[in-house]
Amino acid sequence: MMKWGVLMVLIGALCGCASSGDLPPLQTVAKLDINRYLGKWHEIARYDHRFQRGCVGSIAEYALLPDGRISVTNTCREEDEPGKVRQSTGVARVDDPAEPAKLRVRFFWPFSAAYWVIALDDEYQWAVVGHPSRDYLWILSRTPTMDEELYQKILALITAQRYDVTRLIKK
Repeated sequence: MMKWGVLMVLIGALCGCASSGDLPPLQTVAKLDINRYLGKWHEIARYDHRFQRGCVGSIAEYALLPDGRISVTNTCREEDEPGKVRQSTGVARVDDPAEPAKLRVRFFWPFSAAYWVIALDDEYQWAVVGHPSRDYLWILSRTPTMDEELYQKILALITAQRYDVTRLIKK
């Protein structure tokens, strides 16, 4: 369980050091109301990563902690063992209130990784989370499924941010 979170943070930290070549800086959403963002999100699609390999039905749950940080709980089922559940718990924070969509998440002290909200529905029904290196990407929804027309619209937004949508694994 903990291995999943540790791997995610270590890989994210390493990717933060990698050069993104001649790509323009990754843009985040201008406004993020963290209270509206809290709650349960279903993973619709993601880039493949070792720490999530074999996971299906991934869910992320965010809750506000008394100190203002955000509790992050990621849960999924093992694809090969449907009854087996993987879970990882971490903490996220906003470093700069002027850029609330740029969060840092930590699953294993002292390592943390960028968690940037790069697209968001006005009603907070879907979100896209990425990393400035563009090596990490998640499409999230409040519901377990997403309309194909909406999914295609999100792919266009991601493409505009210079992500390679052919790398997405849709669950």
